[in-house]
Amino acid sequence: MAVTIKDVAKLANVAPSTVSRVIANHPRISEATKQKVREAMKDLGYHPNMIARSLANQSTKSIGLVMPSSTDVVFQNPFFPTLLRGLSEGAHEKQYALHMTTGKTEEEIFQGVVNMVQGRQVDGVILLYSRIEDRVLTYLQEQQFPFVVIGKPFKQVEEITHVDNDNFRAMKEVTEYLLSLGHQHIGFVGGDLHLVVTIERLLGYEKALRDAGLDLVDDYVIHEEFLREGGQEAVLELMQLDVRPTALVVADDLMALGVLNTVEEYGLRIPEDLSIISFNNVLFSEMSHPPLTTVDINTFDLGFEAAKSLILKLEYPKEPIKRIIVPHVLVKRCTEKRIEV
Repeated sequence: MAVTIKDVAKLANVAPSTVSRVIANHPRISEATKQKVREAMKDLGYHPNMIARSLANQSTKSIGLVMPSSTDVVFQNPFFPTLLRGLSEGAHEKQYALHMTTGKTEEEIFQGVVNMVQGRQVDGVILLYSRIEDRVLTYLQEQQFPFVVIGKPFKQVEEITHVDNDNFRAMKEVTEYLLSLGHQHIGFVGGDLHLVVTIERLLGYEKALRDAGLDLVDDYVIHEEFLREGGQEAVLELMQLDVRPTALVVADDLMALGVLNTVEEYGLRIPEDLSIISFNNVLFSEMSHPPLTTVDINTFDLGFEAAKSLILKLEYPKEPIKRIIVPHVLVKRCTEKRIEV
């Protein structure tokens, strides 16, 4: 005969409703009671039927993840697997599964989100990016469907729960650090200008230059994809200038790797001839040659906090809107150097 919740409740000496709350990991159940119930479940070999529970609660126990572009491109960058680890761990704590969009174009991604929402395939959605204009975000708002954004929303910041770094401050600090090392010709290699993170970092870079009394040189600002090839293309443009930058701030470690590889073809040495500071602190950044100085934005925590925030909204619909800022830190290695002015 199959073991039931009542059997578990009897062994643990609690009410069946308490067992249900323990299975749902309800925060108002004490840890001592949770432990007692879980031990009873283990002793009896009881495994809750999550599908049946989801049907009864009209919940899928699934979270939809919306990628910024095709998964073929996204997973070339190690930033996203780290972000997904954080999302997965945050979801696993509450026994939620993750459901990713798999479209190759913006239209396919949008239709994938519509299918998730209309088909009630997920309970809520996390956007792994923030764009200036985004059909997905607008659609979710119109449908009043629960969602959280990783990144700073371009509009209605106070109305959307989001998890982000202070990208303006981070880039301003990095640029100021290079200025303190004597660099006055500092280039900016950023990503897509439709992404809010690119705009925030560009503004931080510009503010640091203005505060130092320096003019912004348009030719020093390059925008490419967050890929190794993007860094390579940026170097090819910058090396054509009559007055080349002595330092670069690069928006992504993978782009920075492309920069490192390409400047060698021009006979330049890092950091003797060109200083580089990038962002994300992915695994290979300390194994590159030379090891990259980079800003650790705590990518895992971005994903973990986003998952926690969405699940909190799902469990407590009246939960207030939140802005969670994940701290950053500059990890100094070997790609920046003081120069004589």
